[in-house]
Amino acid sequence: MSSEIPTRANIPETDKWDLTHLFANVSKWQEDFAWVQRECPKLDQWKDRVGESAKTLADLLEFEKALEQKMERVYHYASLQAAEDSTNNEYLARIGQVQNLITKIGEAAAFIVPGILAIDEERFREFLANPALQDWRIKLNKIRRMGPHVLSVPEERLLALSSVALSGYDDTFSQLTDVDMKFGVLVDETGRERPLSQSSFSSFLVKRDPELRKHAFRQFYAEFRDHQYTLAAALGYSVKADVFRARARHYPSALEAALFPDDVPVRVYDSLIQSVRANLAPLFRYYDFRRRVLGLRELHHYDTYVPLVPEIQTKFSFAEAIEMVLNALAPLGKEYVRVLAEGLRSRRWCDRYENKGKRSGAFSSGSYSAPPYILMNYKQDVFADVYTLAHEAGHSMHSWFSQNSQLFQDYEYPIFLAEVASTFNEELLTHHLLGTTNDPKMRAYIINREIDDLRGTLFRQTMFAEFERTIHAIEESGDALTLDVLKSEYHKLLEAYFAENFVLDPDLDLECLRIPHFYHAFYVYKYATGISAAVALSQRVLSGEPGSVAAYLEFLRSGGSKFPLETLRAAGVDMATPAPVESTLTLFERRLAELEELLL
Repeated sequence: MSSEIPTRANIPETDKWDLTHLFANVSKWQEDFAWVQRECPKLDQWKDRVGESAKTLADLLEFEKALEQKMERVYHYASLQAAEDSTNNEYLARIGQVQNLITKIGEAAAFIVPGILAIDEERFREFLANPALQDWRIKLNKIRRMGPHVLSVPEERLLALSSVALSGYDDTFSQLTDVDMKFGVLVDETGRERPLSQSSFSSFLVKRDPELRKHAFRQFYAEFRDHQYTLAAALGYSVKADVFRARARHYPSALEAALFPDDVPVRVYDSLIQSVRANLAPLFRYYDFRRRVLGLRELHHYDTYVPLVPEIQTKFSFAEAIEMVLNALAPLGKEYVRVLAEGLRSRRWCDRYENKGKRSGAFSSGSYSAPPYILMNYKQDVFADVYTLAHEAGHSMHSWFSQNSQLFQDYEYPIFLAEVASTFNEELLTHHLLGTTNDPKMRAYIINREIDDLRGTLFRQTMFAEFERTIHAIEESGDALTLDVLKSEYHKLLEAYFAENFVLDPDLDLECLRIPHFYHAFYVYKYATGISAAVALSQRVLSGEPGSVAAYLEFLRSGGSKFPLETLRAAGVDMATPAPVESTLTLFERRLAELEELLL
């Protein structure tokens, strides 16, 4: 194993995503970018004419759609290049150009939504009945629903102009943590020096040697401690920006501003936290069980990721990971498996391995009529990365089905639904792995993995959601979000969500500064609701319930054509009730009992 993180140039082409599906070369990208620049000012011809007639409105919407489709593709290409190597100045310049053009388009189009809202109700109903607007009915109804939170044309123009400036904290966080911060090297269990990075940190946390885990944890967080004031400032300003946008648009709170577009009641968010808070006893039981199995006097956070079954071989090549995922997803039918297999193998949807400057973690990113690309930082010795591949494949196939079933204006599904599709795949992977082994140790390993997945996705993300709710409430009350306040509030949650015999190292308070999703608030709760819906839907499919596969595929095809709770009800699960969350908490407890029987 190399002791150096390779540069982008040293990664084989077959292990990189193929962006020629988007643009054959940079010149083609520049042509489309120039086209958008040239065409954007033509929006001006529709100013003060939005409600003139159904035909006029349809022409405007189709023109804006042409701009948006082209711009989406231009942005997609630039953002993927920036993600693959954020040290490349050409890529950074390109994404900066795109962001500026997006602002320009937003400014030019600022009159459209207020113009649609200005149409009186009777005339609007007449417009919807006109065949010229048949393809726009879903979109137009969603726009009308936003009426109380849409401002005047001059105000919308100002918000559009400020959009990039108000998101600068995110770029600050990414550049600091992915490029500037240096974590050094560690000597691994084989005696070799290995670089410690955002990506490799998880690899060290699954090592059997508790001292190696401890050293990795302390060395990693030492770098965060050295930059804690900068990170706290970035996080604080991200919260201020959320509160500003919410107040500007007349929402009661930033939380309600985040939930309103999906038509998700605040009670769903609050109910999630209440249900999880009321069922922490099995989690505490698991932590004590983990401590005993590992033979530790006390349990630290860096002891919670190492597998409890050390004898199991968990080194899988990327090709093996693909095969495992495809076999697990077979219940979804031949089309699903065929398209995904081609995407991961021959069409090179996936950028597989870490390189210098590459964004940490993993994501799926698609655009209309283009591949739904996957960024990975795959590690052969991190079994969780097989699950990450299944997870991101769920996102990508959701995008593929939606693109092939919906019009551009209706295809983009909300994040609330995205996290269902991704965690659904993880549930199928667990079922497949348990069904293909009779080895008690392997079964214990897989059940342990599912327990840790539920712990990380349901319990941990709910704790994160509670933190986001708390710090936004502090800002909204007029109090200051200093470094000490952020760390103090996070520490309170650590005390609540971990058992008494769990040692909370002081460095763990810094975790609140390093979670990327905190800089995109009110996202993480969707992981917890997503896994709850996914468990319910996967149990229907795996039980062979008639019509369950068709209902699930229809859920994928629906894209953004309906609101999330309505879409999930049609698929067979009601997230407006606490039942799915409580059922998933019950699954956690049941799996824990199975693991205790296997290992004690």
